[in-house]
Amino acid sequence: MIPAVLTIAGSDPSGGAGIQADLKTFHQRKVYGMAVITLLTVQNTQGVQAVYRVNPSQILRQLDAVLLDISPKVAKIGAVGDGEAIRRISRRLRKENFPLIVDPVMISKHGALLLKKNAIPIVKKELLPLATLLTPNLQEAEILAGIRVHDLESMEKAAKRMAQMGAQAVLVKGGHLRGEATDLFFQDGSVKIFSGSRIRTKNTHGTGCTYSAAIAAEFAKGKMLAEAVRIAKCFITKAIRTAPGLGHGMGPVNHWADV
Repeated sequence: MIPAVLTIAGSDPSGGAGIQADLKTFHQRKVYGMAVITLLTVQNTQGVQAVYRVNPSQILRQLDAVLLDISPKVAKIGAVGDGEAIRRISRRLRKENFPLIVDPVMISKHGALLLKKNAIPIVKKELLPLATLLTPNLQEAEILAGIRVHDLESMEKAAKRMAQMGAQAVLVKGGHLRGEATDLFFQDGSVKIFSGSRIRTKNTHGTGCTYSAAIAAEFAKGKMLAEAVRIAKCFITKAIRTAPGLGHGMGPVNHWADV
């Protein structure tokens, strides 16, 4: 039976990020994708014009409808928007036993705020302890760990701090470091480094969503978590390298990338 994977995230009408990117990635990685919408954004490759947060009760009704019918093998959660929604989603997910990939989306690629600042303590308290894998970028790692994150040493220190907050494993994404695009994976006290070549391109819209969705898909298919990260790293690197060049701004990656 094909494994089902659930994404709980915002909508990007231009198709490059959010649930649209997740569902495309799920399809390409050969899992059955489901989606609960938390945000409606008004955006394209040139920027985010508006963000409309879905009422927490409406989010919960979507979530209940899915979980009462199709139990996902793995779920991932991306941009949620506010603390009350995070609190209620977390409490609902605590009743389930499937793994959860947490991509703590706080700010869009164009700089739009996707998570209210007063929701960050709720993310730490309610959501991080549910995370089978937490996948922050450098900026998100700094906010969650409370330290400056600028090299491999500080990435490891931040990962350990976030693990102490409850995350079972942490992947700190170093896409904004100089040199190679190097990510640090921390699990059970051990560190693995995953590096990819630096690609000079403006077409990186939706990389975080796509990367975490690919991890979720591979994990759902039975890969060990570190192996799922390795495959997903190869996938996102090729997706960036072969980006279709759509739009007049920061274009989407290639969700048809074959790895």
